[in-house]
Amino acid sequence: MRPAKLGSTIVFAVGMTIVLVYFLLGFALRNAFREADLGRLARVAARAAASDLRDIPNGVTVVLLRDGSFTWYGPEGTPPPTFQDGRVHLGVAEGIEYAAVPVQQPGQPQETVYAIRDAPGVLGATLRFLSDFWWQLLVAGAIAAAIALVLARWLARGMTQPLRDMAQAARRMETGDYGQRVQTTSRDEVGQLATAFNRMGAELESLERLRRELVANVSHELKTPISALRAHLENLLDGVEEPDPETLQVMLSQSERLSRLVDQLLDLSRLESGELPLRREGVALRRLVAEVLSEVEVVRSGREVRVEDRVPEDIPPVFADRERLHQVLFNLLDNAVRLTPPGGEVVVSAHRVDGRCEVSVADTGPGIPAEHLPRLFERFYRVDTARARDDGGTGIGLAIARSVVEAHGGRIRAESEVGKGSVFTFDLPVAPATGTETRRAS
Repeated sequence: MRPAKLGSTIVFAVGMTIVLVYFLLGFALRNAFREADLGRLARVAARAAASDLRDIPNGVTVVLLRDGSFTWYGPEGTPPPTFQDGRVHLGVAEGIEYAAVPVQQPGQPQETVYAIRDAPGVLGATLRFLSDFWWQLLVAGAIAAAIALVLARWLARGMTQPLRDMAQAARRMETGDYGQRVQTTSRDEVGQLATAFNRMGAELESLERLRRELVANVSHELKTPISALRAHLENLLDGVEEPDPETLQVMLSQSERLSRLVDQLLDLSRLESGELPLRREGVALRRLVAEVLSEVEVVRSGREVRVEDRVPEDIPPVFADRERLHQVLFNLLDNAVRLTPPGGEVVVSAHRVDGRCEVSVADTGPGIPAEHLPRLFERFYRVDTARARDDGGTGIGLAIARSVVEAHGGRIRAESEVGKGSVFTFDLPVAPATGTETRRAS
């Protein structure tokens, strides 16, 4: 809302409040003129009793009471009350205002002259008060409205400044500038909105950074094996190389790397979009860990790293998709063995915590600096870029592991100390007594 609109709204509200206050004031003071009206009626009646009344005021009727009967000098209406004490009486009765003045003449019966008029109703008396003081009310209302307008514009500018800043920042965000932030010190709804806007801007900026990094990393990862394949093919065509088993094996390895990268990207995309179905069942964790360890030993047979299985025999089955859980364990163990120097150790352990099972993979590798831990599970993020690429890593394994664990309703985290190694831990729900469930990842 613009300051002018807000100011107009406040002035309108103040004006309506003033009108209501004035009307209530008129209602409360509607009888303030009654004594003055009765005094005027008394003067009219006195002049009529003294035979000195030439013109009867508008709305007033003169009545003469003689020998118990009324004589009307004007429109006949409600008879006034009668009095026999010879005194002047003023009052209101039966919807009329009256003034009774006795006439004493020697040797004549007592007469009473009345000046009467219809008593105004509640609405009439209220409007009469307002009409008599309209200019005072108008001046007071104008002054109050002017003060309200000045204060409203002053307050509105301070209240709506964050909104105008947000509108300007949003227009800049439309052009791709996600670094815009709104400064505010208030803690009301506008301040909360500004805080939420800043948080949204930070998330958009982070998403834009991740998008650019993803495009750059995917391009690089796809370019590397494609370039290698192209170079070998060109050499074969030019006769520089012979199609011997060694050359073909190198080309096959590059094509497998390319295929593995594409498959991992497709898996990650389906996991994050919730389109990958999960067939959840009770999975014997100890048996699955032993199976994965045997596969890792085959793949990394020359690493000279000792791998120890400390999963207890009585650990309960977990409720998970066996194939996806195998993928998580293989990624974590393969990374641990690949990055641990010769003579090091990798330990797999598990224990139950309430209704969940926590699985940990610890290594004695070089460790991960603390500043890298928050981004460790992002796609294509590497702590040591050169070593990871040379050793065949794609930088997607941990991102897939996080997506799989979160799709099962769990959480994965990493703890590390430089020079002492790292520990990756994730948790999964313990399997119910019986049952298999198929659903999509979400």
